[in-house]
Amino acid sequence: MVLQVQEGLLTTSSLRVLVATAVPAERDAVARAFTSDTSCRVDVIAAGVGPAAAAAATATALAGTPYALVVSAGIAGGFQPEAPVGSLVIADEITAADLGAETPDGFVPVTELGFGTVTHRPPSALVRDLAAATGARPGAVLTVSTVTGTAARATELRARHPRALAEAMEGFGVAEAAAAHGIPVLELRAVSNPVGPRDRAAWRIGDALAALTEGFGKCAPVLESWNPYDDQ
Repeated sequence: MVLQVQEGLLTTSSLRVLVATAVPAERDAVARAFTSDTSCRVDVIAAGVGPAAAAAATATALAGTPYALVVSAGIAGGFQPEAPVGSLVIADEITAADLGAETPDGFVPVTELGFGTVTHRPPSALVRDLAAATGARPGAVLTVSTVTGTAARATELRARHPRALAEAMEGFGVAEAAAAHGIPVLELRAVSNPVGPRDRAAWRIGDALAALTEGFGKCAPVLESWNPYDDQ
């Protein structure tokens, strides 16, 4: 379901944004941040969990609709101590961390196998301006198909991706769909738990969703003034 935060006809100055979350709770947290006062139109979808569902739903939403920007949003695990629980992170690179092959010498990304891509880079000026407006820390956000549940796995990911701040399950899929349509992409995440040993009782999902709403509430002025043609 597409939640249309602002209704009405688009004008030539309107910026239309698609925000793809995984689940309804994330969708609603983002939607609460926007009001009819903003001049940009924001459509928010719950695309499903994982990169495949995210890519399929995002591509479907983009078909035939003139979006200027796509945003992958939701909660995430944060690498400690750089991304504490309750903080915001914004991706300056969106990387598929487990797309490749296991070998006796370790993991080999699909790019080193000679095909595909594993990284998408959001518009740098927009990342900078949104980081300043929201207090989000910029860095790499990893997309994984299996959530990290051990210290060993967290250490392995951080060794391969030393700039990683967070891991989630949808960003790369959203970015692939956006790239197929030639549309810029962002990823903004609120940290609900540390990346590492799985301790579901320690997750702070409510706090992360509140941080997501607060963060997106500070995005509208930046999005309204952003010119995608100046930020290539």
